[in-house]
Amino acid sequence: QVQLVESGGGLVQPGGSLRLSCAASGSFLGINIIKWYRQAPGKQRELVADIDRSGRTNYAESTKGRFTLSRDNAKNTVYLQMNNLKPEDTAVYYCNAVISTTQPMGTILTDYWGQGTQVTVSS
Repeated sequence: QVQLVESGGGLVQPGGSLRLSCAASGSFLGINIIKWYRQAPGKQRELVADIDRSGRTNYAESTKGRFTLSRDNAKNTVYLQMNNLKPEDTAVYYCNAVISTTQPMGTILTDYWGQGTQVTVSS
């Protein structure tokens, strides 16, 4: 019933900007921590940034000063603003969220993944 949908990817030139969105839909109690991962061809998936319920953020060293993560709890959406993009940022970006839902025996936390959105930085 719960689904994560990423959007906002595309093709940009080096130095350009993109804003990725991750929206949660379905029946759930709340979204806890949300993480953005990325995976480039031939490489392992790596953590880009994460944000908790209070808005506290963490960033990979390669993205600090360029990427900004924020969330809108009312819209169940998290945004990843990416500025000064570099070719090395090219990857499929995935949204990952821990979401609480109500089950017959009580509340349960479940890890969800979006389908990914392609970001290509090239001249």
